[in-house]
Amino acid sequence: MGLSIICISFLFSFSLLTAAMQEISMGTAYAVWTGIGSVGATVLGMVFYGESRQASRLFFLALVIAAAVGLKLVGE
Repeated sequence: MGLSIICISFLFSFSLLTAAMQEISMGTAYAVWTGIGSVGATVLGMVFYGESRQASRLFFLALVIAAAVGLKLVGE
């Protein structure tokens, strides 16, 4: 069951990436897509697995988000 959920999630994620590339450049879309994955995995690790919530770690997560937003703002 776990593998099927992963496969469905991958298909859903790729379809959203494809849809995003209809509106924004491939580089920006991919940067946002990977940023969402990185930040999401880190936040899930903090919430469910007790990973560190140091201020510096949160700061760098915010930088990843800011960079993705910045790419969108200056890229179009």
